[in-house]
Amino acid sequence: MRARAAGVIETDPAAPLPQRLLILHTELRALVAEFEPDVVAVERVFFQVNVKTAMSVGQASGLALVAAAEAGCEVVQYTANEVKQALVGYGAATKDQVQRMVAHVLGLALPPNPPDAADALALAVCHLTTVPLRRAMRVALARGAHPA
Repeated sequence: MRARAAGVIETDPAAPLPQRLLILHTELRALVAEFEPDVVAVERVFFQVNVKTAMSVGQASGLALVAAAEAGCEVVQYTANEVKQALVGYGAATKDQVQRMVAHVLGLALPPNPPDAADALALAVCHLTTVPLRRAMRVALARGAHPA
């Protein structure tokens, strides 16, 4: 595995919400058009203590889901704990542990920064490393349902 690109889309926190969402939507569509991914992995909002944060993450996630679906991409979702478990082996891993493991797995000289860029790469690594297991499980289940 290797990372082709990583980054963070930032908007002005003082800008009105509809304008910020429009910028995010435009940038996401442009990224999907540029990289033409087969699959887009999006973090599933599983639990947030801060309701305001949960709402904004949910809105951003929704835009990513729409941009991917609009482009005909397969869309997969993982919770933060699933990503940490797949990457670090511990569902309560710290941001620093995730950053360091992403750097190790992808052969990067330094951990990705900011942490949100590392989180995005971690989602991709989680998906790519769990695909063979999910495929094997589907085959095993299909055989169990229809013995040879």
